[in-house]
Amino acid sequence: MDRNDLLKRTKDFALRIIKLVSALPKDRLGDILGRQILKSGTSVGANYREALRASSKRHFTTTIEIAEREADETLYWLELLFESAIIKPTRLSALMKENQELLRILSATAVTSKRRGILKKSEIRNQKS
Repeated sequence: MDRNDLLKRTKDFALRIIKLVSALPKDRLGDILGRQILKSGTSVGANYREALRASSKRHFTTTIEIAEREADETLYWLELLFESAIIKPTRLSALMKENQELLRILSATAVTSKRRGILKKSEIRNQKS
C-alpha cells in the first residue's frame, strides 16, 4: 500500500466516523460518546497527513505513533458502541474491521520507522569509529 492509498483510507475512515456520529442518539450519552469518537476517529487521518509532511525522521515516527494511538482509542469507542448496542452491531462491524486494519498498518509503519532510525544512528556511530 502506498501513501496515497493510506491517505484515502484514513480520510474515508474519518468520513465514516462522521456519519456514525450523526446517527448516534441525540441524548447525553450519544453526545459524550460522539464527541470522543469524532475526535479520535478524525484525528487518525489528520496525524497521518501531518506525518507525511514531517520535518525529520523523528518527527515522522512521533506523529505516526500519535496516529496509531488515536486509531487504538477509536477502536475502544467503537467497542463500547458495539458492546452496548447503542448502534446496531451490524452497522459497526465493517467500520471496526477497517479500524483494526488501519491500526495494524500504522503500528507496522511506526516499528519500521523506529528500526530505520536506530539503524541510521548506529551506522553513523560505526562510521565515526
